[in-house]
This record gives sequence, C-alpha cells and structure tokens, in this order.
Amino acid sequence: MASPSAVVVLTAAGTGTRLGADVPKALVQLGEHSLLAWSLRGLAQTEAVAAVAITAPADALDQFWQEIGRYTFPFPITVVPGGNARQESVACGLDALSQLTAQEGLTPSWTTPTLVHDAARALTPPEMIGRLIRLVGDGTPAVIPGLPVTDTIKEVSGEDQELSPVRATPPRARLRSIQTPQAFFWGVLLAAHERARALADDEATAATDDAALVEAEGGQVWVTPGHPHALKITTKKDLETAERMILGLDF
Repeated sequence: MASPSAVVVLTAAGTGTRLGADVPKALVQLGEHSLLAWSLRGLAQTEAVAAVAITAPADALDQFWQEIGRYTFPFPITVVPGGNARQESVACGLDALSQLTAQEGLTPSWTTPTLVHDAARALTPPEMIGRLIRLVGDGTPAVIPGLPVTDTIKEVSGEDQELSPVRATPPRARLRSIQTPQAFFWGVLLAAHERARALADDEATAATDDAALVEAEGGQVWVTPGHPHALKITTKKDLETAERMILGLDF
C-alpha cells in the first residue's frame, strides 16, 4: 500500500559551535554532503513527501538556498528564519508550510500526515520515516519514534547540579528515548501550536518536543520503534559515529 503524501517542517536553525564549525549545524559536512542534504535525501527516498519547510538561522538563508540548489528534490521547498526556541521555530515552519502548500495547490486537510524533523538527525532511515507517515495515514493522530533506554533514570528535586535528592525511579521498561521525525495529523499539530503560541519564544517555557504540546491538551500520543541511525548529531563524537554509518551508503 502506498504511503499518503506528507508535509514536513525540517528544523535547522542550530549553530555548529559544538561541532567546531563556523557554519550552521545543518551545513556541516558529513562525508561529501551536508547534514541538510542527507536529511532531505532521507525524506525524498520515502517517495511520500509533498512539501518541506526548513527553518534556518536568519542570517544564513542565502547559504541554505545555495546548498539546496546543488541538488534536485522531488518536492517544493521553502526556507524561513527560525525562532528563539525550537517550539517557535516549528510554528514558523508550519506558517511557511501553509503558504507553500497553498501556492502549490496542496493545502493540507485535518488528517494530512505532518512531520516535524531535525536536520541534525540526518541519517534517519527512509523506512522509518515512511512507517510514521503510514501510521498517521492509517488514522493515528500523533506518533513518535523512540528507543528503549539502557540506563536507569532518576527523577531529582531542585536545581543543584552538585547534589540533588532523588524523587523517583521510573521503571526502565516503560521509558523511551524519543527521536524525530514526530508525526501528526496536520490539524492536531496546528491546533496544539496555536494554543501554546504565547509560550513559544522563551526557552524556559517552550516545549522541547511537539508531542508534549499535544499531550498538554489531553491528546493521546503513540510511540513506534525508532532506529539507532536516527541519532542526533550534536558533538564531534556524534559526527564521527555518523561518518562510520555512511560508509558504503549511496547518496
């Protein structure tokens, strides 16, 4: 069964500081291609993406367009400035998607599969992305990929970084480390962001992922298995790991 067409917000407004780069993180090279290009490649290989809105640093829009211009992708793309916090960046991306899809005659319905993905997770397998799109297309309003945690997790009280009392030890079997893309009905995601927009521009109040916004409104979010290759490339060590992953991988 073919996957339904999805629309995507690709967040790429991070800096490359921790990677030791003087360009935005999404433009850091992984082998012969940038993280941005690898991310778009993964979306293209699903053959189920209809449009992509990329959120980028405001002072790097030209660089992003130049990088995108090196390739041919099977969907229209727009690039817009991101916000002060991730939640605000995603909201900017959703606004841009609304404009792009209207221009292309692809206006989403309430149930259109809508992905929020991080360019830093550049090697996310197309098969995993396609599964998320299919699950939403089959009627799941909110589904996110996650991996079982291997460490024991402790919940602590207070903000003292040196010594904090333990409040609880959640059962490890019930915990998941969440990845992207996160997938939603278009209407569900849009409504969740509209209700939380007042909190979006401050890191202290903004949600760290989109599923949390849906949960805050009482919505049910489901988890599907993630993949080790969907790691978030944040440090030089992560980049070295990703470089090993692309050995023998065709672009």
